[in-house]
Amino acid sequence: MEAILLFSILLITIMLSIPIGITIGLSTGIAMLLTSDIPMVMLAQKSVTGLDSFPLLAIPFFVLAGALMCNGGISRRLVDLAESLVGFITGGLAMVTVLACMFFAAISGSGPATVSAIGSFMIPSMKEKKYDASFAAAITSAAGTIGVIIPPSIPFVIYCVVAQCSIGDMFIAGIVPGIILGLALMFVCYITARKRHYVSMSERPKFKTVARAFKEAIWALMVPVIILGGIYGGIFTPTEAAVSAVVYSILIGKFVYKELDWNMLYKCLCQAALINGATTFLIGLSMGFASYLAMAQIPPMIADYLMKFAHNPVLLLLLINIFLLILGCFVDNIAAVIILTPILLPVVKMIGIDPIHFGLIITVNLACGFVSPPYGINLFVGAAISGESIESISKEIIPAFVAMVACLMLFTYCPALSIGVVNMLK
Repeated sequence: MEAILLFSILLITIMLSIPIGITIGLSTGIAMLLTSDIPMVMLAQKSVTGLDSFPLLAIPFFVLAGALMCNGGISRRLVDLAESLVGFITGGLAMVTVLACMFFAAISGSGPATVSAIGSFMIPSMKEKKYDASFAAAITSAAGTIGVIIPPSIPFVIYCVVAQCSIGDMFIAGIVPGIILGLALMFVCYITARKRHYVSMSERPKFKTVARAFKEAIWALMVPVIILGGIYGGIFTPTEAAVSAVVYSILIGKFVYKELDWNMLYKCLCQAALINGATTFLIGLSMGFASYLAMAQIPPMIADYLMKFAHNPVLLLLLINIFLLILGCFVDNIAAVIILTPILLPVVKMIGIDPIHFGLIITVNLACGFVSPPYGINLFVGAAISGESIESISKEIIPAFVAMVACLMLFTYCPALSIGVVNMLK
């Protein structure tokens, strides 16, 4: 009864387009009031105490670091480096976009931010070279999903806080899948370019050209080295790494590239504050939601039902993937991670799935939602930059989406690509 009422209210309020944070708190409060003896004050207490988490501080600092890098000249130099590496291949301009998104993913942690930072350069460039504008927006939107897979990743941080597992291990688990996904999208670019006769961007570069581009981008490329090297070297925690990334981004943008002024710094701070306010409100209420799930014994009930429905772990993971892919079309990545982790994690643990591996599965699934209408936030960013309609971009993104789902299946049933890398490095 508790589960039916809780999820019914949750679904109705989401369909009414009520903000997801209010939706979580409202559904939890009504379910507690009508079906249990748990005092209502518990919701408020858990919502506040759930935010008393040092790892959560990494979120606003990674958001701020991404904004600073986008506006401090770092993203443009990453594009130049990507151009020198793959610009000469058939479909090279689209491949440059994907590779630049992979570089920027290693310093931003956000999908929409990656699309905005790289798309503002690359979508107009592709249009100038006679690429179809809808395809340009589509491939940029798809490549932006890598922003939440290659570390650092904001959804990874949130998942680890909710699941109470290692952020450092989660970051390691995302490296190889992020690279594979990028290569798959580059293959889509190559096939599409050959079919439509898109010309390459430039001649095969000389070593001096690549070296010059690498020299210009070296300060930008040092960001993931500082973040990941510092974490795995035991120098600082993920939260301290995020702070270090902010300080480094300010110094490089202001004094090395000299493209970050005080007015832009103020705008970046305001942007980070707004995003963090919404995220913190959502996470706080989700902690109360998760506590109520545990007290009402809802996850074990769902686990028993799913295990009766699908005894085979392969089939169970397939059903979970289908469910997450559909949900990602309607619900934000962060909100879905917060809501579903307490429900699904106990289920997959029963069939022997490692929490780190499942963190990758749920994140990649919901990243596909970034390019799936009607939610598709990356599509909206790409449409705003390109001036194309969502409908035309959605048609062009189908091959890239198929490649993403194929990669998802690979990551799901080949844990060596994620948790295997973590174990190897340990």
